[in-house]
Amino acid sequence: MTTDPVHPRKAAPGDEVAVLSPSFAAPATATAVHEQAMRRLTEVTGLIPVEYPTTRRLDAPAVDRAADLNAAFADPRIRAVLTTVGGEDQITVIPHLNVDAVRADPKPFLGYSDNTNILSWLWTNGVAGFYGGSTQVHLGPGPGVDPVHRAALRAALLTGERLRITDPGTSEDIGRDWQDPAALTEYGDREPTEPWTWAGPSRTVTGPTWGGCIEVVQWILTAGRFPADPGVLDGGVLLVETSEELIAAREFGWVLRSLGERGLIGAVDAVLVARPPASGFEHRPDAAGRAAHRAAQRDTAVEIIDRYNPDAVVCVGVPFGHTRPQWILPFGGCVTVDGRAREVWADYS
Repeated sequence: MTTDPVHPRKAAPGDEVAVLSPSFAAPATATAVHEQAMRRLTEVTGLIPVEYPTTRRLDAPAVDRAADLNAAFADPRIRAVLTTVGGEDQITVIPHLNVDAVRADPKPFLGYSDNTNILSWLWTNGVAGFYGGSTQVHLGPGPGVDPVHRAALRAALLTGERLRITDPGTSEDIGRDWQDPAALTEYGDREPTEPWTWAGPSRTVTGPTWGGCIEVVQWILTAGRFPADPGVLDGGVLLVETSEELIAAREFGWVLRSLGERGLIGAVDAVLVARPPASGFEHRPDAAGRAAHRAAQRDTAVEIIDRYNPDAVVCVGVPFGHTRPQWILPFGGCVTVDGRAREVWADYS
């Protein structure tokens, strides 16, 4: 792993980009949402999506999904790799990936959730990526692409600018069922967001990021796919978010505590914790229950991070994970966490 990862060059309108399903092939179950996402991808970026054999293939073996990733990374016509959605078994894809193709022609990779596996693998092999972006979740559904997601998507793929990460003011935990025709024209149920919570010293930290979905981070560490020395994160910014599994604050705290014992929290200078989803299709608490879930996770994060690193600047509530609207953030690239001005900035170069 290099402490100064390569930042792949940007695409240009008219370039081809791969759209892959390295975990769950959501387009196979919700074709209309996927095809609307492909149209919107071109409308927003000018890029031309290219699908591969497993993009719409349910239950494809890990070796086949890896083959599509390797082909996309090796093809000089492909200038970025986007994922349709996450899943839960991408950890089995990693052993089949070809690092030589990635190093020979680095290109931006966008994904979150289970795609934490690929992002961390790229980072370990010296290539930066972007945490966020799911064509099936953030491009295809609803009446249009959320402005903050549009800005981050264009910055990650095309412009490489530096953007202030703002609160969009409303948030949804889950959208319409993809089988419902309304999913193509309506957002999910949105509610006002709470102010972000700041903790730690009033100082400014700028550093490279690592982290992702905390459930997947736990799997990566268990599989031994992180450098032995936590010092590789010295001065960095840890990204932490939770998935639609809606783990309880106690379980979230156990994993965060393990990161502390592993030395990862102590190594970084700042931690960003995302606004967590608090409801799903099968579990829909009322507004008070959702607020209680978010508050419990917030308080747990602040308490445990302070226990292992009281000098870290902490911001909780940033929309970069499993809620929508979603900001895409650099993974291995630099983020500024300004505890004085209480601002977060991301460098998409």
